[in-house]
Amino acid sequence: MDTIKEKESNVTESVSGSKIPRGETGRDTIIVRTSIIGILANVFLAAFKAAVGMLTHSIAIVLDAVNNLTDAISSVITIIGTKFASKNPDKKHPFGYGRIEYLSAMIIAVLVLYAGVTSLTESVKKVFNPDIPDYSVVSLIIVAVAVIVKIVLGKYVKVTGEKVNSDSLINSGKDAMLDSVISASTLVAAGIFIWKGFKLEAYLGAVIALVIIKSGFDMLKETLSKVLGESADPDLVRSIKKTVLSFDDVSGVYDLVLNNYGPDAFNGSVHIEIPDTYSVNKLDELVRAITEKVYEVHGVYLTAIGFYTVNTQKNISADIRDRIYGYVMSCEYVTGMHGFYVNPNEDKKVIRFDVVVSFDAGDREEVYNKINKKVHEMYPDYTLMIALDTDFSEK
Repeated sequence: MDTIKEKESNVTESVSGSKIPRGETGRDTIIVRTSIIGILANVFLAAFKAAVGMLTHSIAIVLDAVNNLTDAISSVITIIGTKFASKNPDKKHPFGYGRIEYLSAMIIAVLVLYAGVTSLTESVKKVFNPDIPDYSVVSLIIVAVAVIVKIVLGKYVKVTGEKVNSDSLINSGKDAMLDSVISASTLVAAGIFIWKGFKLEAYLGAVIALVIIKSGFDMLKETLSKVLGESADPDLVRSIKKTVLSFDDVSGVYDLVLNNYGPDAFNGSVHIEIPDTYSVNKLDELVRAITEKVYEVHGVYLTAIGFYTVNTQKNISADIRDRIYGYVMSCEYVTGMHGFYVNPNEDKKVIRFDVVVSFDAGDREEVYNKINKKVHEMYPDYTLMIALDTDFSEK
């Protein structure tokens, strides 16, 4: 059996949920293969659309071709980012290079923004100096085929991206789906011109450009949010806590913190509740077993497991806990209380627990101070050790 120490160096190579490992036969290969398909399809479409756009004097179709070329470049960036992200950890970056994928997704978003701004500039110029379109049946058929190809390609890339949790692929897939709408709109403009003689090419190009710009902003915003650090997926948090709770003598699991080092690459820490009669040796065995199990099931390496002790003497501690718990949980913005313990030593009366206050509270410290004051009034003979805690998976 592999030891935890051996697994630690490869933690960035495990994808929880999909369970698709990195490497030449795993996640990286899927991303690269999908990106190559995207490159070939977009280069093919860009060439045909550019030719059709210039022959028909359609600025909308030309801009659509430019957009396809941008998509191809995005796929190249995805491949480069994936290759760099799969590098093994080293002294300088002991947690691996997985976050490079976020940077590549950010570059793609910037490229989409640039394409949108450039397209808007050209479209505005054509509003004041329009060309007369000259559509043919062949050109319209080519554009119609491009719509179908983009729908199929976009759905395939997006679904694949979701499967392997690749923001770069998901962004490329969304962009491709948007392209299909854009291409379809050029057909509508062509139909209106053939039917009524209205030249809407430049105006349509401007609308397309604005849609592209908005899409780029949305992609950039989403990627920046992940770079800054988001709360963990609640489903992953719940599943890890369930695994930890499956161990005998673990009565509670709290304070799970997951640090992200790339798509599905997590290190973390957690607190568990155990009886106050546990020996140090027994606790050491339990911590090692939990660390092994969580990595095996979820691909998450717990770098630290802290613990709260639970009173095994129920005579007075249970009554005190029930009374304090009832008050604390009645307070607005409080989402949890844990780690409760009453020191059984009468010479040193201590009550300690953690209180979780939601980020929705305007002033979390104010809520904490109110609880501290009230509990002190309830038990003035005790020394209080109340910690203000945070739910890092709160949505």
